[in-house]
Amino acid sequence: AAEIKHGRVAMMAALGGVAQHFIKFPGFDGVPSGFSAVATAPGTYGFVALFLVAGALELALWTEDPSKEPGNFGDPAGLGQYNTEMRQRELNN
Repeated sequence: AAEIKHGRVAMMAALGGVAQHFIKFPGFDGVPSGFSAVATAPGTYGFVALFLVAGALELALWTEDPSKEPGNFGDPAGLGQYNTEMRQRELNN
């Protein structure tokens, strides 16, 4: 179960690593890209907020359901693409 969740997080992190150079949120225009963003004042606040939100989601919403098989977190984005075939692809990847 943890491997599937970690795989999903790694895919989101890879996308975020590329997108950070092209997308800037309002108020964070002066924050440099990359790891140096954490050392600047607005970047530090954004990092703390992201850390707290991710922790709350992990502990409250994205928990494993005992009535489902291990690793079945369903369709977290609600796109309607998570079926038996997609689950087999995810497990066999």
